[in-house]
Amino acid sequence: MPQPLPYFWYSDKLMKYVKLAYEHLVNHFITLTIVPVTLGLLVKAVLHGPGELLRLSPCQHLHFDDGSVQVSLCSAFLVTIVATAYYFMCRRRRAIFLIDFACWKPPFTCRIPFASFMEHSKLVLKENPKSYEFQTRMLERSGLGEETCLPPAIHYIPPEPNMAASRDESEECIFSAMDSLFEKTGLKPNDIDILIVNCGVFSPMPSLTAMVINKYKLRCNVKSYNLSGMGCSAGVIAINLARDLLKVHPNSTAVIISTEIITPNCYKGNERAMLLPNCLFRMGGAAILMSNRRSDRRRAKYRLMHVVRTHKGADDKAYRCIQQEEDKEGNIGINLSKDLKDIAGEALKENIPTIGPLVLPASEQLLFLINLIGRKIVNPRWKPYIPDFKKAFEHFCVHAGGPAVIRELQKSLLLSEEHVEASRMTLHRFGNTSSSSLWYELSYIESKGRMKRGDRVWQIALGSGFKCNSAVWKCIRTVETPVVGPWSDCIDRYPVHIPDVLKL
Repeated sequence: MPQPLPYFWYSDKLMKYVKLAYEHLVNHFITLTIVPVTLGLLVKAVLHGPGELLRLSPCQHLHFDDGSVQVSLCSAFLVTIVATAYYFMCRRRRAIFLIDFACWKPPFTCRIPFASFMEHSKLVLKENPKSYEFQTRMLERSGLGEETCLPPAIHYIPPEPNMAASRDESEECIFSAMDSLFEKTGLKPNDIDILIVNCGVFSPMPSLTAMVINKYKLRCNVKSYNLSGMGCSAGVIAINLARDLLKVHPNSTAVIISTEIITPNCYKGNERAMLLPNCLFRMGGAAILMSNRRSDRRRAKYRLMHVVRTHKGADDKAYRCIQQEEDKEGNIGINLSKDLKDIAGEALKENIPTIGPLVLPASEQLLFLINLIGRKIVNPRWKPYIPDFKKAFEHFCVHAGGPAVIRELQKSLLLSEEHVEASRMTLHRFGNTSSSSLWYELSYIESKGRMKRGDRVWQIALGSGFKCNSAVWKCIRTVETPVVGPWSDCIDRYPVHIPDVLKL
């Protein structure tokens, strides 16, 4: 009677090793094929000699004299050398580096603890008690901490969100981030060739780029771009624009400023979708230095690998998910629909087929393809296969738009709590800083000492429209700690436990 197989073979360990063997076989298929063939030819050459190999070759009927053979070999060798050199030169010329970045830390005087926020809300919304109760419930579920900041104009009772106050906030944020970037990188204003500023709500004339140019006396031929109305996804859109410009302008540096001016966002009506941003959006901004110069590779932190932009279908629900609106009473605010998390998940699913072939290993692509063909031909009810992006990336920077958005993306990508830790802690410490939240998250990962050479980072930005934009970075050098940045004085306290509902 045959002995029963050990329990090991019936356990999950068997499937683990089978999957591991499958991944190694598919991901290294070319290597596993070429190496044995090459070794076989070498063994055959050693055993039989070149004369026997020439006799067995299909070209044995051809006859060459010594001179023609030498000319042919030299020509083939020269062509190979030139092609290889051209390939590597083109590859190096296309390389775009992230030298460093700086995140602005708002002053302590702008801090808005829960007690202050609730007291101000009660006074400002005294004619709309239901709106006050709604904001209280949302604040309890917001995932924010006690140290987030709002601009001075919103601290007033009643708030004064005028043009002058918006200008003051933009100057404080942008200039502070730029000064930090100059200090960290040694960059001089005259070294800037391209300037990009993105801000969704506040778009004054003269523009924010003009404000920066006048402040730092940038060169008269600097290429400046001002992006507005693109919401929280504008940070990656600005990266995409910088990449395209650096491709056509050699030996150039680009500075990107990602921010959102919160002063105009002070809604006092009773539309719940427009009250929600009052509870989530907070002050923040970041300045990023990019370059395509070969000499900057040694001091750069990251190399830009891919940028992918996708746009969800132009349905009314997507357009109304995040946009600035005016209610019946004439109050202006940002509409943040309750359908945001669902639309974010759908937008991400449209982004996956585009980013997947660029970053996923062959084993995951093959499983995705088999599942896709099976659902099209065999059974449409098959559950779609979600690729394991943890095999392509070591770190994830998911837009800190709110707890529901982070949970939805975590569920869609099958991520662990550690993978979304940077997003949750950024939301807790700084709130939803819109397009700059991705850089606070990257700074968190660096401050924790987790960024090693060769690590890959996936930045996922979600914004109005509804857009899902991705940027993929590869770490060039290990980031040493301590890191100078917004987490310098508090990184030791994180991560912290964030309850689903915080009773106030």
